[in-house]
Order: sequence, then structure tokens, then C-alpha cells
Amino acid sequence: MANQNEKQILNLPFTGICSFGKYPICTNLEELDADVAVIGVPYDMGTQWKSGARMGPRGIREGSTLYSFGLEGAYDIEKDIMYLGPDCKVVDCGDVDMVHGDLEQSFDNVEESIRKIISKGAMPVVMGGDHSVTIPVGRALDSVGPFHVIQLDAHLDWADHRSGQRFGHGSSLRRLAEMDHVDKMFQFGIRGISSSKKEDVDAAKDYGSEILSPRQMRKMGIDSVLDLIPEGENYYVTIDIDGLDPSLAPGTGTPSPGGLYYDEVNELLEGIAKRGNVIGFDLVEVAPPYDTTGITGQVGARIMLDFISFILKEKENNRELASSVQANR
Repeated sequence: MANQNEKQILNLPFTGICSFGKYPICTNLEELDADVAVIGVPYDMGTQWKSGARMGPRGIREGSTLYSFGLEGAYDIEKDIMYLGPDCKVVDCGDVDMVHGDLEQSFDNVEESIRKIISKGAMPVVMGGDHSVTIPVGRALDSVGPFHVIQLDAHLDWADHRSGQRFGHGSSLRRLAEMDHVDKMFQFGIRGISSSKKEDVDAAKDYGSEILSPRQMRKMGIDSVLDLIPEGENYYVTIDIDGLDPSLAPGTGTPSPGGLYYDEVNELLEGIAKRGNVIGFDLVEVAPPYDTTGITGQVGARIMLDFISFILKEKENNRELASSVQANR
């Protein structure tokens, strides 16, 4: 039993340096040694309405400190499981350098950083930024393809261009679909007016994309939604925070009512982690200027930590199974 008079360093959420989850910081990617590398992309030159997502990585980091009590991992009371134990190596790699007004150089910097993370054997986890940042991330993943893309979003993001602009946040999934190393596309949470033009929806369907609204997902049930995704393959997951209902995540530039609830997203992400190999994911469109209570950054951070937990737990289980099989030979 611990001595109650013994002095401890608590590292409470409101103290110290605000890294993601208060995990160690490694801004020199040449020195990266981790299972998971969290990196920010503070970019919002792709927005078509309200800017502010460039501050998303800071907002998410701030929200993540609530879940950083230093308790040697995270205990899930419902499942009686410990996640993110001391053997899980998660680091915060800071932010990709942005060049104001220069889309191409900013995207090149993102691609270079993600390629470096992959070369070091870590899984990239990206904090946006608007949804266009998924385009250079997707480019950098060619070395680990082919893979399926699973999108949680209010909007289809399948616009071909806007007056010649092909790299806005409304075109990101279409740009991914054009990459040779991207296979199938699953677009969940899509809803409402202004999500896309009919011709964009038709183009996505012609590509073979599976498109479901929250209402359709609820009628099917999460298990049936997961059954649409090929089992045992590679997945990249891109999460737009506006895929959630704005009652949970109001701090975003394009909120849309009728979204997914936290428990639905949590269950879906756990199912994806169990279904196959997640090669990376992003969470985008958190915009702190519209997040007066900080709840959106906090919910975004929680979703990221949940998904990291599920992915690393499955890798742990697979290692234990492999060791057991080897021992029994």
C-alpha cells in the first residue's frame, strides 16, 4: 500500500507541456522510435466557408490532456480491459511546417513527413487541419498499399474541382479514389443538403463507393455496416469531426445536424480495428474558434485515443496469439 505521505508528481491535465495525451515529444523524425506517431497539420487553405481548422491540432492537444492522468494506461470499466499500457509507444511529433499561401509546398511537407514516419516503422496518426490534408497523406501511403479507405463524415467530399481548384476540402475523397494504391471506398455518416451535387454522388457510386447516412447505419446496425468492409485487409480511416452530430462537436466550420453519436463511432472504430490492419488514420476539421467550451477538441482527442487503443490492443492480441501458436508447435 502506498505511503499517503509520499510525494508524487501527478502531472495533472492543467500542468506541463501540452503534447497529445502528454505523450513524449519527438519533433526530429530521424530519431523517431514509436508504434504510433501523432502529427499535426495546421492547414485550412482548402476551406470553402469558415476557416479556423489550422488551429485544430492545438485544440485537440488541449482536449487530450483530460485523458493523460498517468495511470499506467487506460482502464475501460465496461470491458474490464487495460488499454495504452506502458509497452505502447506513442509519441507526439509536433506539426508539419506550413507555408502560408503555398498549397503545393505545404502538401509536399505533409507527404515528406508521413513518408518518414512510415520509414521508421510507426503508424501515422494525423490531426488536421481541413480535410484536404488527407490528400498528401494518401499520396505518402503508396508504399503500404493497396488499402481501403473508410471515411466518417457528413460530406461526401467528391467534388472534382471548384473553378479549377482540385485540392479543396470538398475534393479529398475523390483525389484519394484516383490513386492507384487505393482500392475500395466506404463513406459513412453522409447526410443532408449541400453534402454534394448529384453528379458527384453518381461519380462516387460509379467508382463503387459504399455510401451510408446515419439513419441507414442505424437501421442496419453497426455489425451489418462492418460486414460491408472486406475482412483481413489494409484500411486507412479518415474522420471528419462533422461526421458526429454538432450537439457533440459544434466546433467545426461546416456542422450538419443528424450526425453520428459518440458510442456509434466508438463501436464502429473498434470493429474496424478487429476486422483488419489499420495502416493509419486522421481526424480533421476541428476548428477551435467555434469551440467555445473546448468540447469538440476534447471529443476529437477521445476518439483518437479510443482508436489508437483499439488498434494497439489488436496488435498485442495478435502477438500473443502468434507466440502461443509458436510455443505449442
